[in-house]
Amino acid sequence: MKILLDQNLAEYLRDLLPGHDVTHAFELGWYRFGNGELLNAAEQAGFEAMLTADQNLPHQNRLQGRRIAVGILSTNRWPIIRQAADRILEAPEGLTPGECRQVTLPRPPLRRRPPPAPSRG
Repeated sequence: MKILLDQNLAEYLRDLLPGHDVTHAFELGWYRFGNGELLNAAEQAGFEAMLTADQNLPHQNRLQGRRIAVGILSTNRWPIIRQAADRILEAPEGLTPGECRQVTLPRPPLRRRPPPAPSRG
């Protein structure tokens, strides 16, 4: 599958998608494009899917009737993406043109600071 990575995702993501033809928007000079322009350019270039972390994309663009599918990752933080490699590999599987699919990645638990020790005095 020919996949475009949005500029808000790390280029390293391509290593988690073996067997796919993956290109980053920055490589094509598309880093300044808005979402609509990016989707149009990707369709014209023959991309079948785009991965992004932009949660607003489906609200700002009509995807129905497009020839490209969109997978939206719940985060663009590389450490979280890297640890969810199996979910990333599954993200483009079964996407159909015009479909938008949310890919929720597990977040590590928050580390809370211990409360300050009571002062003695």
